[in-house]
Amino acid sequence: MSMHIANGRWVVWLSLLGAMLLQIMPLPDLVEAWRPDWLLLVIIYWAMALPHRYNILSAWILGVMLDILLGAHLGIRALSISIVVYVVVLHFQRLRNFPMWQQSMMIASLICLHHLVVFWIQFVVSTVTFDETLFLPAISSLIIWPWVFWMLRRLRRIYKVR
Repeated sequence: MSMHIANGRWVVWLSLLGAMLLQIMPLPDLVEAWRPDWLLLVIIYWAMALPHRYNILSAWILGVMLDILLGAHLGIRALSISIVVYVVVLHFQRLRNFPMWQQSMMIASLICLHHLVVFWIQFVVSTVTFDETLFLPAISSLIIWPWVFWMLRRLRRIYKVR
């Protein structure tokens, strides 16, 4: 195994760790509702770029880790992120060929799906009420996606991640 392939794996896992840290970082209440789903954006990118390596199992593991870090019911975000990554892996060739604006719209709809699944499971498990701020992270992720895509693609090319 050559050294650059092993280093490429570290780049992916470090980017996922950075996204996890951004996801759990405390923010002021005013900004908290608009927090992009950093972990979901990064795992979507890697599932689109390398679907044979980073797929549903990776999403499940990261979702369980996020549930543990957030102190949520175990498996809620793991299931939701896995569903989103399943859709991405199923249609990765189409998603890659979309123009950036259309790709951003698809990412926003996938993030809406994520939040709806999390809300639905929390509604079944405990008492939660529907709030219109549920979809604000989708809007901020829509705006942030081109930058995340550009940065991760650049990292992938610099470190020859395969």
